[in-house]
Amino acid sequence: MTLVRWDPLRMLNDEATYGAWVPPVDIFQDKDNLVLRAEVPGVDKANIDVRVENGVLTLQGERKTDADLDDKNAFRRERIFGRFIRSFTLPTTVDASRITARYRDGVLEIVLPKAEAAKPKKVEIQAA
Repeated sequence: MTLVRWDPLRMLNDEATYGAWVPPVDIFQDKDNLVLRAEVPGVDKANIDVRVENGVLTLQGERKTDADLDDKNAFRRERIFGRFIRSFTLPTTVDASRITARYRDGVLEIVLPKAEAAKPKKVEIQAA
C-alpha cells in the first residue's frame, strides 16, 4: 500500500479546477433594500447576465483569457478564467419589478428593493 501525503493546496494546481471560479459576494440590507455586491474584476459588462425568475436571482458571466497569454509564453498563471454562475433565492419581501444593477470598478451591485408591505411601519397608539 502506498501512503499519499495530504496536500490542501494540491487542488489549486489541479487542471480540473482550471476555469471554474465563483465571484465572492456580500449581501446586506439597509432600511429600504437588500444589496448584493459581487466582485467580478476583468469581466466585461457585456459578458454579465442578471436574471430574476421564480424568486431566484441568477448572476452569470464569463471572464475571458488574455489573447496574448498562453501556456507557451507564460511563466506563471494564477488568475482564473471561464464561466461563472451564482443563484440566490430571494425572500418574498423583495419587489422583483424594481431590481436595479450597476457595474463599476469590477464590482456588480444589485439593489433589491423591499416591498412596501415588508417595510417597518410605526403604529400610532390611540387614547382609549
